[in-house]
Amino acid sequence: MRLYGFERPTRATRVRWALEEAGVAYEHVVASPHDPELRALNPLGKVPCLVDGELVLTESAACCTWVGTRSPDSGLVPTDPHERARYDMWLSFFTTELEQPMWLKAKQKFAWPKEHRCPEAIAGAEWDFARSAAFMEHHLGEGPFLVGERFTCADLIGAHTLSWARIAKFEVSDRLRAWAAPHLARPALARALMPGA
Repeated sequence: MRLYGFERPTRATRVRWALEEAGVAYEHVVASPHDPELRALNPLGKVPCLVDGELVLTESAACCTWVGTRSPDSGLVPTDPHERARYDMWLSFFTTELEQPMWLKAKQKFAWPKEHRCPEAIAGAEWDFARSAAFMEHHLGEGPFLVGERFTCADLIGAHTLSWARIAKFEVSDRLRAWAAPHLARPALARALMPGA
């Protein structure tokens, strides 16, 4: 597999983490948003972009799920239908609810051109994140995993999102920090963060 990412940590880090967890051989291509090779695969110039033979995937949740599906022994994607339904629910929640307020704040602070920013939206983003974080905390079980009895890409993306939230100065409760900490300490993430990995 070939994974396109940027030099700095991005959502592509999630896919590198999944690849490392699965023990899959991959090539990490460091690109830029204007790289012609990346633009040919994803005209938006965004990462991650995962290439597996003829298959080209964008969107980190889809890429991580593909890695787990291609490596069933890794357990990264549940095979039990009920567990898979909850897995899909959590991935949708992380990408559409928990992550979006952070991305909105980033757009207002630096990602969008100044003429398109609305600084007043930042307070709304922080309020929205707090609501979503409270939902996650309410639905955490007693165990360390969101789905079943082993680590899946739901845990991976959830922990990564909470890590990003702390960097972006969002309020993350002690309980959510405690839940994410062992996942963020996994050796596969350390390998994924190494330059040239």
